[in-house]
Amino acid sequence: MMRAVFVDRDGVLNAAVVENGRPHPPASAADLTFLPGVRARLAELKRLGFLIVCVTNQPDVARGGVTRASVDDINARIRVEMPLDDLLACYHDDRDGCDCRKPRPGLLLEAASRLGIDLGCSYMIGDRWKDIACGAAAGCATVFVDYGYTESYQGPAPAHVSATAADALEYVLAKERRGA
Repeated sequence: MMRAVFVDRDGVLNAAVVENGRPHPPASAADLTFLPGVRARLAELKRLGFLIVCVTNQPDVARGGVTRASVDDINARIRVEMPLDDLLACYHDDRDGCDCRKPRPGLLLEAASRLGIDLGCSYMIGDRWKDIACGAAAGCATVFVDYGYTESYQGPAPAHVSATAADALEYVLAKERRGA
């Protein structure tokens, strides 16, 4: 069984667009801004034997605010720029009641089945409470990147809170170096 670091997309790999204190995805692949230090830390985690899997909610597709093709273009650019082993996306809205939309753990369970991942030895890193609830429901250790969004935190307590995505990844690296 493999270990994995699951990462949210917007706010962990690339900068989220924050409007009125709430995070949103970039409008297009051309609008992507990758967060500093993330690529190098992901590459180091891969060298330590972790799979790197991005799991992202993209409800604007279901809501009609963006096309699936536009989201796929963004994801394709992320796959080129970041050392990912896989990228799974949920294109539903909450009202669809799917199993893949975080906070439900469906995307992590799918990746675990497909890639042979031991969820109990894996991490989930995200910048919203739904990411942390998803990781906890799947049995992963969780790291919350707290950017101070105005939405209320409704999830379980994370194992660790970081101020930046790079710091969250460094936390995992430090634990691995200590053998913890």
